[in-house]
Amino acid sequence: MAIGKELSSIDFQSMIGGPLDAVVRAQAQSAQTSVDFIKAVGFDEDGNTPTMVTFSYMKPVETTDAQGAVTVTPTKYDLTVPILTMLPIPFIRVEETTIDFNAKINSVQESSTTSSHDLNTKLNLKQGWGTGSVKLSASYSYKKSSSSSSKIERTYSLQIHVRAVQDELPAGTEKLLGILENAIQETPNAG
Repeated sequence: MAIGKELSSIDFQSMIGGPLDAVVRAQAQSAQTSVDFIKAVGFDEDGNTPTMVTFSYMKPVETTDAQGAVTVTPTKYDLTVPILTMLPIPFIRVEETTIDFNAKINSVQESSTTSSHDLNTKLNLKQGWGTGSVKLSASYSYKKSSSSSSKIERTYSLQIHVRAVQDELPAGTEKLLGILENAIQETPNAG
């Protein structure tokens, strides 16, 4: 079998297209995972109200009385923050994909032909007075043998390198986080 013919029988479309298709599907799955994370962590069960976290802390508050005396009183405050503004949102992007394909084909073909010819002749002659005889014998042989052998070794290897990075947030997600940051409230604790 010719090596060119052997290489042309390889389905390069599947070998290259398959990994690239897998990368595209992985990218789509990553995007869906980001959406699921935002929905599950960032919003209540209704899907419309952001999940808020409230922290309580003490803050010194200065007050000045009519005589100008300054009094510092520790006051308890509550800080309400949308949880999405506090967590890193997973947004992975495939930055680079490298597909290495190596083919090693060794083809050994042997053939040999041998032939031999053999001619044997024998002549006997007898002569007497008045009588004579001639005896001729001949033999011919032909021998031909041929043999051939073929050996083809195939070695294929496929290596795929994928490099993924945490990508910048899409503009819509950044805008959403900006709106949620504006919803951060600091209020004195009534208790």
